[in-house]
Amino acid sequence: MARSREVPASGYNGFLMLAVTLALTVVSGWGIPNGIWAAEAGGGAMMILASILGMVLALFAWAGFYMLQPNQGVVITLFGEYRGTDRTEGLRWVWPWMGKKKVNVRAHNVHSERIKINDKRGNPVDIACNVVWRVRDTAQAVFDVDDYKEFVNIQIEAGLRTVGARHPYDDFEENETTLRGHPEVVNSELQTEFNERLSVAGVVVDEASLTHLAYASEIAGAMLRRQQAEAVIAARAKLVAGAVSMVQMALEKLSADGIVELDDERRAAMVSNLMVVLCGEREVNPVVNAGSLY
Repeated sequence: MARSREVPASGYNGFLMLAVTLALTVVSGWGIPNGIWAAEAGGGAMMILASILGMVLALFAWAGFYMLQPNQGVVITLFGEYRGTDRTEGLRWVWPWMGKKKVNVRAHNVHSERIKINDKRGNPVDIACNVVWRVRDTAQAVFDVDDYKEFVNIQIEAGLRTVGARHPYDDFEENETTLRGHPEVVNSELQTEFNERLSVAGVVVDEASLTHLAYASEIAGAMLRRQQAEAVIAARAKLVAGAVSMVQMALEKLSADGIVELDDERRAAMVSNLMVVLCGEREVNPVVNAGSLY
């Protein structure tokens, strides 16, 4: 398919043409009754004909006017051939036989519906996003796709499914990019994906972000328990690693300062007691040995 490209159109100042058209309308309207009066006196046929012709031209000229507000454009065609896009604000005029299609190039805000997708691990996820887009090339938006607004809505859903399937919803083990844990990365990928898909329609995406993200209802309860279990395991792993390092530091400090010399059995007992104290969920009640060391 041949890609269209926007080019400036050669429109005319509408206020100047408005003055000309009004003058033609007034003169023609004045000439018709005066021609009739002159015809009753035996002349004035040419005045009537000229006035009727002028009135037809004036009515024809009125069809060429159009108005443009800021951030609007008019795609102009001549018998199906693209002749350019006029983006000049105010009252404008082109030849009445030229086609005119107004295109809004302002920013549009679209909030997608919640859709169900499968993430990287195959878990069903409910997801939705918000997209800010605008028309950059009016020729592509009008001629390269059938309905650019409908095209945008469909491609937003397709792009959201594509990006959502690249990453898992959450992760506690592999430290990879997730939908829940890395919103900046996911939003950047969404914007890039949408811009690639919508470039054919002359549309550019200025912002894309997730607005809803949750496990699907049929697995929400099970995944919540799984998240809780994984969080507990991760916390326990950090707790044990910290306790081991603290026990090692205590033994090394006691040995280096010569405070006490422990054999392997006493060292093992001390390690066991310290690990219970550091890793236990409840407070530990100490037991004081009042006897001798041995």
